[in-house]
Amino acid sequence: MRYDHSVRAGKRLLENGVIGAPVFATIDMRSVPHWQPWQEEFGSATLRVMSIHHLDCMRYWFGDPAYIYCSTRPDPRTRFSHTDGICSFVLEFANGLRGVVVDDVWTGPVREGCPGDIGIEWRIEGLNGLAIGDIGWCKNPYTTPSTIRYAAKGDATFHQPVWTESWFPDAFAGTMGQLLIALETGHPPAIAGRDNLGTMALVEAAALSVVEHRPVTPHEIISRNPPKKP
Repeated sequence: MRYDHSVRAGKRLLENGVIGAPVFATIDMRSVPHWQPWQEEFGSATLRVMSIHHLDCMRYWFGDPAYIYCSTRPDPRTRFSHTDGICSFVLEFANGLRGVVVDDVWTGPVREGCPGDIGIEWRIEGLNGLAIGDIGWCKNPYTTPSTIRYAAKGDATFHQPVWTESWFPDAFAGTMGQLLIALETGHPPAIAGRDNLGTMALVEAAALSVVEHRPVTPHEIISRNPPKKP
């Protein structure tokens, strides 16, 4: 997801200070995923398959949160045993930023005859402006480009760049290309395995939050399972 066009553009707006220091950020998914057969054996639906991307995206934009609180409930449509169907997260950052992620795989009875409203929208509100993105992968077809619109103080309207490329398959060129470059040059890839441990710690902190009904710091997970030195 870090190489989705709108997500990467959002990162650039943050780095360039276009929208100023971030105050509040959201990712709101309303989509019905295709579950994998192994998930039934694993006993997990959304958290470790869908939400992991959105939590990693928050880390990509803003770094590691100080705390995460997660609340879940089963999805009425999913038949295998699970507790993490519909997931909601609150991320607290040390600088005051708050992030909210909603992963709704029910979305209403859209598979049972009700008109649907499917999509994934993200939003970053800063001190100087705001950016709003729409992720194209859950639309039909998969190759629907993502979009972004952003504006800052003094702008008369939103800026809306347009891409012809899409997450599927174009964004995958970024992750695979980085791996090949790393192998060729010996330099760490932009998305490194050690950094992924931070995302996994955030996911496991969310899972612990569900069980214990409390905010959890990712450092609590890392301190229990410190990464081994290479």
